[in-house]
Amino acid sequence: MSAKYAVFGQPIAHSKSPQIHEAFAAQRSQALKYERIAPNEDEFESAVEAFFAEGGQGANVTLPFKERAYAMCKVRTERAEQAQAVNTLWMENGQLHGDNTDGAGLLADMIRNLNWKLINKRILVVGAGGAVRGILGCLLTAGAQEVVITNRTFERAEELAQQFNIRAVALDALAEETPFNIIINGTSASLAGESLALPLGILADSAYCYDMMYGEEPTPFMQWAQTQGAEVSDGLGMLVQQAAESFYRWHGWRPATVALLKDMRDASTETLS
Repeated sequence: MSAKYAVFGQPIAHSKSPQIHEAFAAQRSQALKYERIAPNEDEFESAVEAFFAEGGQGANVTLPFKERAYAMCKVRTERAEQAQAVNTLWMENGQLHGDNTDGAGLLADMIRNLNWKLINKRILVVGAGGAVRGILGCLLTAGAQEVVITNRTFERAEELAQQFNIRAVALDALAEETPFNIIINGTSASLAGESLALPLGILADSAYCYDMMYGEEPTPFMQWAQTQGAEVSDGLGMLVQQAAESFYRWHGWRPATVALLKDMRDASTETLS
């Protein structure tokens, strides 16, 4: 009988997590079933409880439920506590455990896959939801000169700035900032095909722009960044790397990621051609 895993989110039909985890399992000839679950807004907790009651072994959590998953957990890892958001769930000794692998996945993609340099760089993070909560702690350990956060609702950015001891800047004040070397979009705007209201001149020379979302073609944020001369990436590599962290958490075995990510990039290119 296949072990049972899932990803919870809303929307979730676009998620490539089943493909990724099934590919990881195939590397060790492991039988694994991984499904997408899209609970209604008011049914997330009951859906998670039902999943584990029916034999679920582990689950990932994405927008907009990461902070609610954190609240459900009886035991949390240090990085989950720091983020106050959870994207990886499992049961142990009858208790729901939670971890956050987003930050580790982001750094692995930026540093190992893309060969981007973060040391002494000024980084702007756009967004203040559960996804951003998961990456701020890791960014602060990567040697950046400064990490700044902005968000459409400035109060949420201020809250995270205080929690992580960084600086928050209102969107309409970004034009006054010294240009940034790296901008990370952690909002869900790209899922809706929306652009970010970022001013011209905000990017330094040879800048990097990273969208934590991903799709079959460059997101509006990536398209804007390319017109500004930046090197860009979507979040597919982060998705694969954070999934590898989750897989390691569940199985005690770390899967290979490079070939899988290349295959997924190639398949996406073929779809568009």
